[in-house]
Amino acid sequence: MSAAEHDLEPYAPAPGRSRANVVSTYRLQLQPDFDFDAAAAVVPYLARLGVTHLYLSPILQATPGSTHGYDVVDHTRLSADLGGQPAFDRLVEAAHQAGLGVVVDVVPNHMAVPTPLHLNAKLWAVLRDGPSSPYARWFDVDWSLQSGTGHGAILMPVLGDRIGPCLERGEIRLDQHDGAPILRYFDHVFPVRPGTEHLPLDELLDKQFYRLAFWRIADEELNYRRFFDIDTLAAIRVEDPTVFAASHDLLVRLHRAGKIDGYRIDHPDGLADPRGYLRRLAEATGDAWVAAEKILEAEEPLPADWPCAGTTGYDALWRVQSLFVDPDGAAPLLRLWTSLTGEPETLQPVVDEAKRYIVDQVLAAEVVRLVELVMAMGEHDINLRDFTRRRLTRALGELLVAFDVYRAYVHPGEPLAPEAEETVRAAAARATSAAPDLAEEIDFLVGAALGSHRSVGARELQNEFSVRFQQTTGPVMAKGIEDTAFYRWFPLVSLCEVGAPADRFGIPEDTFHEWAAGATARHPSAMTTLSTHDTKRTEDVRARLGVLSELPAVWEHTVSALREATAGYRPEPLDVATEYLLWQILVGAWPIEADRLVEFVTKATREAKRHTTWTEPNEAYDEAVTGFTRAVVADEKVERLVRTFVDTIAPYDRANVLGQKLVQLTCTGVPDVYQGTELRSLTLVDPDNRRPVDFTERVRLLDRLDAGEPVPVTEAGADEGSLDAEKLLVTAVTLRCRAAHPDRFVGPRASYTPLETTSPHALGFLRGGAVATVVTRLSAGLAAAGGWGSATVDLPAGTWTDQFTGQRVEGGKVRLDQLLAQRPVALLVREEEPAV
Repeated sequence: MSAAEHDLEPYAPAPGRSRANVVSTYRLQLQPDFDFDAAAAVVPYLARLGVTHLYLSPILQATPGSTHGYDVVDHTRLSADLGGQPAFDRLVEAAHQAGLGVVVDVVPNHMAVPTPLHLNAKLWAVLRDGPSSPYARWFDVDWSLQSGTGHGAILMPVLGDRIGPCLERGEIRLDQHDGAPILRYFDHVFPVRPGTEHLPLDELLDKQFYRLAFWRIADEELNYRRFFDIDTLAAIRVEDPTVFAASHDLLVRLHRAGKIDGYRIDHPDGLADPRGYLRRLAEATGDAWVAAEKILEAEEPLPADWPCAGTTGYDALWRVQSLFVDPDGAAPLLRLWTSLTGEPETLQPVVDEAKRYIVDQVLAAEVVRLVELVMAMGEHDINLRDFTRRRLTRALGELLVAFDVYRAYVHPGEPLAPEAEETVRAAAARATSAAPDLAEEIDFLVGAALGSHRSVGARELQNEFSVRFQQTTGPVMAKGIEDTAFYRWFPLVSLCEVGAPADRFGIPEDTFHEWAAGATARHPSAMTTLSTHDTKRTEDVRARLGVLSELPAVWEHTVSALREATAGYRPEPLDVATEYLLWQILVGAWPIEADRLVEFVTKATREAKRHTTWTEPNEAYDEAVTGFTRAVVADEKVERLVRTFVDTIAPYDRANVLGQKLVQLTCTGVPDVYQGTELRSLTLVDPDNRRPVDFTERVRLLDRLDAGEPVPVTEAGADEGSLDAEKLLVTAVTLRCRAAHPDRFVGPRASYTPLETTSPHALGFLRGGAVATVVTRLSAGLAAAGGWGSATVDLPAGTWTDQFTGQRVEGGKVRLDQLLAQRPVALLVREEEPAV
């Protein structure tokens, strides 16, 4: 049914609507090819779509040419690559004229170490002037590491070889830049410490406040805190009030000027004091809306004392997705996985193995720094001595591996919170069980982490260890699980997502309702999401792959046929796990170009770190994988098999795509629509999911919707465009409903109430007592059971109108075969409410 057939008027902003009331957001990935002016050009479309706020990727000056903006080099100005302040002002004006607010992404944890380095003036000054620089307090540097002549030296691991051969080849040389002496190594330039430029080159190098070094030593000897394992992102110390004020001054002033309404905070767990940071930001902005990118594990709650609206929504993502995954598919999919690959049936041993690799190899420098801190504690307090570096290093590794959340929130100098102590001690119990011979060392480290050693002389060192330990557990989790284990263990790859329990196949309806009601009560303005710039697959790839859990036998037959079709050219080095990943991605993202698939498989195998890595690529293995991938995409028999399978599951795929989108947009909190995902988006991990969006096509489809053209029902084998139109219908109508009735979704009236259904294939809930969501779930099982039969959903009294079809129904027990006859989803508004 068309928009006109159910009296859907083109969206117009409600007069006087407060931009501070964040009801929904639309994420735009800014980059030089899509700058502030380009964003302003799509504002009219986004306003018509129904969102209330633009949500912009980082807007401060990043490394020139940056396609993401997280590599900030200057906090005092808006990105010149994006058009600078004038273009930003034009974007804000366009948004305000359309009735939209602006939310921006904030990167408080780190700055870029760019090439050439002088682009980061603060770091340049620190390298030139050392600890005496006024900017030395900005960076988390261990100045105790010495150069050959006794000066503290920041490690700069940029050389392609050991420094001796680089000097012999003349690759490092003294040069000039803007009349000042510099050291140049190919594209890298470095400042020269005043008074040393007259020295012979080898002596000059030893006199600097930095040490040029072979890039391979970074993971073991790096002496500045970084973002995860990225040497080119140096952490900054926003716990210092001066650094916070300087790094946030422009963003706060833009808020006070009414140009920014809220903030998304990148990786708060990397900060010395996440709670303190959020408190300082709330004070500076008068308690602006803030969503924190806090990754919650399984049932972990957000810290109750964080002054923010809530998380950025990964906790919602995996739960919404899980509604469309059949738990009965777990056993057959696990059997297929283990029989093909020989990999474990359970995830935990893979996680433990991956985290040990990260601790021993990738984050070895962070481990060394922590061990040196506890060794120094013994130098200040005789009662804390007689532990060896070797055993402490082993014990620390076991403790880091045993941690099952990103962080325990211990605040040195404050009473120890019971939940923080429980988190650390539970990890310690697991670590001790794994290595009982290290029980004493583990207990000593726990005391340091909790600040429970009664030592006056070592108190400051103990506090520093406690903070740095908490800043290390997060990277071990992220790199070990999401960036390693999830590329090694994937019986159903759609479950392997940020913050998700990948070994949990589906969740019961009651469990989802309980979570959604609790989230609505605790954090009614938290963000919810299905796709982000960091998700490993977009929501629609995952929706299609979810059908595998309902049809595992059909999937197994398809895999067998694909393997048989490609047996003649499968290269010997290719492991079966990588091949199985390829089949899942090929189906999930079909149709897909060879270059995109090759880019994904290359990233996946290097992140897995079993046969090849980013730092030590195995060219033979890489070539075997990419060659096989290209051959697969070009194989007509493979194409027929994949197309047949995709067409077979199309009706169930459609139900998942539309169902999970409607649930995300209505279940709780503030939903974010990631750029382009209002239509079907079959993209993979970055940079694939950051590709430019065709907004012209989206405007065209929205024009057709608002002009009253029929939105077709997507059939098996139909052109992808029909599902595009259906998803746009669901997204636009729902966003407009939210904008028309914001108090039903955000605020004190925004209650969440489950609706009773008589079928396990229907999920329903009520928002604010007057807007009802009903979706089809596990639709392949529904079809196998013969359809809805006499199943019903129980609506409260009143007359209800489905916003997608115009169908009117009376409250009470409504037959699902009638309500969902045209589309697998319904959004019902009670008639007492104004029509959308």
